[in-house]
Amino acid sequence: AARLSSGAGGQPEAEGPGRATTMLRHLLLKLRATGPVTVAEYMREALTNPGQGYYTRRGGIGESGDFITSPEISQVFGELIGIWYVSEWIATGKPKAFQLVELGPGRGTLTDDILRVFNQLASLLSKCDVSIHLVEVSPKLSEIQALMLTGGKVQSNPEDKSAYMKGISKTGIPIFWYRDIQDVPPGYSFYLAHEFFDALPIHKFQRTEKGWREVLVDIDPEVPDQLRFVLSPSSTPATQNLIQPEETRDHVEVCPEAGVIIQRLACRIEKDGGAALVADYGHDGTKTDTFRGFQNHKLHDVLRAPGTADLTADVDFSYLRKMTQGRTATLGPIKQWEFLKNMGIDLRLQVLLQNSRDPATHEQLLHSYDMLMNPKKMGDRFNFFALLPHHRLAHPDKKHKPESKSPLPPVAGFGELLLK
Repeated sequence: AARLSSGAGGQPEAEGPGRATTMLRHLLLKLRATGPVTVAEYMREALTNPGQGYYTRRGGIGESGDFITSPEISQVFGELIGIWYVSEWIATGKPKAFQLVELGPGRGTLTDDILRVFNQLASLLSKCDVSIHLVEVSPKLSEIQALMLTGGKVQSNPEDKSAYMKGISKTGIPIFWYRDIQDVPPGYSFYLAHEFFDALPIHKFQRTEKGWREVLVDIDPEVPDQLRFVLSPSSTPATQNLIQPEETRDHVEVCPEAGVIIQRLACRIEKDGGAALVADYGHDGTKTDTFRGFQNHKLHDVLRAPGTADLTADVDFSYLRKMTQGRTATLGPIKQWEFLKNMGIDLRLQVLLQNSRDPATHEQLLHSYDMLMNPKKMGDRFNFFALLPHHRLAHPDKKHKPESKSPLPPVAGFGELLLK
């Protein structure tokens, strides 16, 4: 097991090999006792096991971690998302209060950028009661978020038992932390899931001559301290419940947890209004095998040294759309470069370039713009997808209210930006 984890990549001795060994030992014992496990169970253990999981222990985001996210590259990304929410708030008649709910907020960079926009538009939002609600399972990451957003001034276990921590942002907005979306109070809310769905556990299936079989993780009999993929000998409960009858692909990845969360978001938006914005790696029901690992910004064998690498799979947006069960309207997926262009990123870049005289800052701005927009980098790989109430896109029956024929404002980001 120690030999297996030699790729743990420059971590302190106690954290790297030791931890991989513990996690691998735990999995080997489990597999010897119970036999092969599903890919979903393997992912759940490797990422969120309370003692040794990748996210619970570490969560390597940023330059020094295992992967970089768009908010870490450029503040403009978060600012434009903040503007998207304000634009939706205006389009739905400026309700008196809204909650911004972020699922898996990473280091809190994205929320921080959005809060800056809310602060700059304080006069517009002055009569609105804004609050931030973060859904985070990692104790380590929630500490980092608290430091970034409140300067570390937080209370654990406040009277309100559903939140495990609360604080006030540097701009005076209340922030609450929860372990589950179910704990977030109801009400008009904007939801944000940036690189959240791609880390949820997937089931993998392979079409065979005998019908669909599930891909499982087992011990390699040739090398007893290594793991390998095997096919289930017969169909499993997941094979019977998760494969759509009309499926044409030969290899499919399904994430039931993503389906459950999308259903919860759709129910909440249908009942209380608001909108959800999902930004992630993904496809519209076309890709097959996308399960991969990242360590130190490089691809990493998903079965090697579990617990030391980020595991991820592309989001199937066609599945998310199906799981809303018609409760909300959906827009997208559209490519990241297209969404950001529609949101006015070019204009924002010009303003930032004009306001700065420093050549190094100029270079940094242009470099980060290229990272976000270049189709060969993040521009094409990331997609934006939105859930909105049906009435946001089509007027309710006009017969009863002929006077309400004013055109509905377009949804920002999903249509071409027209500058007046």
